[in-house]
Amino acid sequence: MAPCSSLLARFAWVCLLAALALPAQARRIGSIEFKTCELSSKQSAQALRAECAKFEVLENPAAADGRRIMLNLALIPARAAKPKADLLVYLAGGPGQAAVASFPSYAAGFQALLKDRDVLLVDQRGTGESNRLACPSVDTDTAEAAGTERLRKAAERCLAAVSAHADPQYYTTINAIEDLETLRHALGDPQYNLVGASYGTRVALSYLQRHPASLRSVILDGVVPQDAALGQDHAHNLDDGLATIFAACRANAACSKRFGDPAATLSTLRAQLRARPQLVTLPDPLSNAPRSETLNTPYLAGVVRLFSYQPEFAALLPLLLDEALHERPQALVAQGLLLTRGLQDSLAHGMELSVICSEDFPFLKARPEDAERLLGNEIVRLFAAQCPAWPTQPAPSDFKQPVVSDKPVLLLSGEWDPVTPPRMADQAAKTLRNSRHLVARGRGHTVLWRGCVPKLAAQFVAKLQPAELDAGCMDTLGETPAFIGYQGPPP
Repeated sequence: MAPCSSLLARFAWVCLLAALALPAQARRIGSIEFKTCELSSKQSAQALRAECAKFEVLENPAAADGRRIMLNLALIPARAAKPKADLLVYLAGGPGQAAVASFPSYAAGFQALLKDRDVLLVDQRGTGESNRLACPSVDTDTAEAAGTERLRKAAERCLAAVSAHADPQYYTTINAIEDLETLRHALGDPQYNLVGASYGTRVALSYLQRHPASLRSVILDGVVPQDAALGQDHAHNLDDGLATIFAACRANAACSKRFGDPAATLSTLRAQLRARPQLVTLPDPLSNAPRSETLNTPYLAGVVRLFSYQPEFAALLPLLLDEALHERPQALVAQGLLLTRGLQDSLAHGMELSVICSEDFPFLKARPEDAERLLGNEIVRLFAAQCPAWPTQPAPSDFKQPVVSDKPVLLLSGEWDPVTPPRMADQAAKTLRNSRHLVARGRGHTVLWRGCVPKLAAQFVAKLQPAELDAGCMDTLGETPAFIGYQGPPP
């Protein structure tokens, strides 16, 4: 629902590989032996040196003689010859992203943190190479166009596929944090420094709620408060984020002269597509083979939503919307194909269903005030169609309670985040009594890798004094100018 890693960063991380790709020697930590390996990215032929291992856990913790599954681990070694004993642990987003595969796109945020601490990556059960719960032919961002019956049958097909190797009810956040705690014991009981992004902030807060003594510090990037239901506010948050993006265009002379008011353009385009969807013929953006796609209001909403996540992509929205309104929709459709395919590859939708259906669906409700928003109540409808067919494990009674803690916590938000806006971090911070919330001006969803934020994160982990951080350097962050044409923003 809220992919944690910036799509832009998948291209930017390559610049850091030389700094991070230090020799990785095989070693034993506690009872776990790590062996030299490489983490690769589809966006580059280069690879990141690491140390990898597998760790076995019970699928059902209450069934000692039941199925056992393997968790996929990777360790990114610190630059120091003798790293600190407490580990940094990266918790990926989604739900459904894998930590090992998604780390390269987020690695810039760890450049300073890796000075003297190792980073531990654990593919959460149900993701990556940890008994992945992948659904056949399910697209979570365009499936809103499908009818309820089709969505239900898709969930049933997915359940049939994953049931051959998993019982989905045991792939929730609570199961994940108990895996991390079991792993911590096997590693010799070091304290963790958790770094959660997007949905990973829920995992971090849940861990803090249940095992505070196991933690030294927590960084939350793109915060999901514990008492929030994932998906309930997506329509509201997206409209607020778009309002900010479009206001920046109106305030920019070149953008407003070229495009007028992008909000009005989007409204007109929605009305046209609602009345008459378009069949768009275009070359496939990957294969160049001819193909046709139906551009309708759900497709439009999906593309706009994904492009609003990061300002570098949001800078294209006025141009793409204007082109589509003037009967040149091919660029918008092509970008939608690229983005949704990327999500299909990176997200395990079955694991997403295990989390959302168990932890959030009981609290999701269609709201009249959301009906006319860009996303409307489609996120709620999506899960209302699928969750009744999916096995669930009720969350503990206190799971949705705000997390109360004196542990050092650093909360990070992007000012323009359309998924987890700053007010959500403010909500979580109310009961985190030793915390600091930093907002990156003009930035989007997840900001650890932006500007001087990696340096501030490293200072926080080193000193554990969030109130003393000098965050003045964040004032240099700002807006990304809108593209006036396909060549980019004006000079």
